[in-house]
Amino acid sequence: MVTQNRSSALILGAFICLGLGLLGYLLGGAFIRSKSFERTVTVKGLSEREFEADIVIWPISFTVAGNSIEGVYGSIEAGTSKIRAFLDGKGIAAGEISASSPTITDKSAQQYGGGPRPEFRYTAMQTVTVYSPNTAAVRGVMSELSELGMQGIVLTGDNYQSQTEYLFTRLNEVKPEMIEEATRKAREVAEKFAADSQSTLGKIRKASQGQFSISARDKNNPHIKKVRVVSTVEYYLSD
Repeated sequence: MVTQNRSSALILGAFICLGLGLLGYLLGGAFIRSKSFERTVTVKGLSEREFEADIVIWPISFTVAGNSIEGVYGSIEAGTSKIRAFLDGKGIAAGEISASSPTITDKSAQQYGGGPRPEFRYTAMQTVTVYSPNTAAVRGVMSELSELGMQGIVLTGDNYQSQTEYLFTRLNEVKPEMIEEATRKAREVAEKFAADSQSTLGKIRKASQGQFSISARDKNNPHIKKVRVVSTVEYYLSD
């Protein structure tokens, strides 16, 4: 009886060992197959294009000086009227022109110590701004700004407020096509990599779209905007 029980235990143990071995083999094969599906390649695709800016913001700043506050305000009004007339004569619509409140400085209120009195007590700066979608026409007018100087207007262009801005506002219109191009270029790179490694390119595992950036093409042509986007795509690879 004892011998029979011992034989049964040995047989049971053998079957258990065989089962565990088979299970280990199956699990090992499954693990190897799953790892083969994790072979991937990550690539980037670039889309870059140039567009003409569709909005121009052109501030025209000028200064006046005097010893009478009334006279300074009068000079500001006169200068603003001359600039409006100049722009109107060049074909700039009245609705595209605006004038800010003048900045007036009382130099006598800022004087310290016993230094010499300034020649003019008051100085003022006024800015007339053109906001227009007709960038080509406005850029043409910019080259004729010397006409205002000949009318006695003291123009200032060496401060931050007087810098011209060019905007590109049609990004949503070009986004789909540029994203498609960036994704296509990423796939071309991935296909080349797969061919070089004697692999087959599979489906997309993960993809991310980078931020769109808009910048001037160069400092001499700020009205030409360079728009770029980079797409990052991860593909599966198989033998």
